[in-house]
Amino acid sequence: MLARRCRPLLVSRLKYILILIFSAALVGCAGNDEEPDIAADAGEQQMYEEAQRYLRGENYDLAVRSLQLLESRYPFGKYAEQAQLELIYAHYNAYEHEAAVEAADRFIRLHPQHPNVDYAYYMKGLAAYTANEDIFQRFVPTDHTKRDTSHAKEAFAEFSQLLARYPDSPYAADAKARMVSLRNLLARHEINVANYYFRRGAYLAAANRGRYVVENFQRTPAVADGLAVMAQGYILLGMDDLARDSIDTLAMNYPEHPSLNENGEFVSVYTLDGLQRSWINRASFGLFDPPQPPQFDNRPKL
Repeated sequence: MLARRCRPLLVSRLKYILILIFSAALVGCAGNDEEPDIAADAGEQQMYEEAQRYLRGENYDLAVRSLQLLESRYPFGKYAEQAQLELIYAHYNAYEHEAAVEAADRFIRLHPQHPNVDYAYYMKGLAAYTANEDIFQRFVPTDHTKRDTSHAKEAFAEFSQLLARYPDSPYAADAKARMVSLRNLLARHEINVANYYFRRGAYLAAANRGRYVVENFQRTPAVADGLAVMAQGYILLGMDDLARDSIDTLAMNYPEHPSLNENGEFVSVYTLDGLQRSWINRASFGLFDPPQPPQFDNRPKL
């Protein structure tokens, strides 16, 4: 038990140690920042080719500076529009997600009829989609469904706008796939919130979260848990008819759900017949081995 309690603390400390190490490395490198190797009298084509060299070398910080310099010197040149598009890409790959969105918004505002404006819409969605990602996730596994979902909602809206405006865009297929992933994430987030409400004893709020998933996130894997959440919440609220309806729907559509036994009956320490307590809990008048709040997560274990 003590080991389980300590594990989250150790993981948290590990992450902060990595942050400190990485921050120190950044500070150490800050004084050695390179500058774009561009002559003061360089022509437009030379500057553009230099920026391309940085992009090919994945030196995105210098690519950003080179493209910004190119645009400032030749705002109406033949490479200006292409440089603005590539600046979105360079910001994104430099993990400057907000700057990428700003650059995309600027391009859309300046060139609404450009043949590649759909790329700007796509990159806005992609920047929001990956806004919560950082290098530390390589070392510390993260469940994105338990994090803030504002960027996920923003990304979904941006991809939706892309598909509405440019359904035949070459980026439409990828946007659709990411929207499916985002719906799954948002639905699972609602189940996580419902589980939190169970732990807090807010059973009506938990049941409402489950119902929200069932009504608004059809065809996502979280719907099964949403029905189980509804059933459990209604059981705890004494709403037996609603509980039975939820259980029947769960058994009909998801007979393999772990909350159901082989007879399709809902299995929980909190049942229609009341709280199921162990003999230790009863003998100690509730002091030991208390029933744990119900938690629902039907995802495959990794």
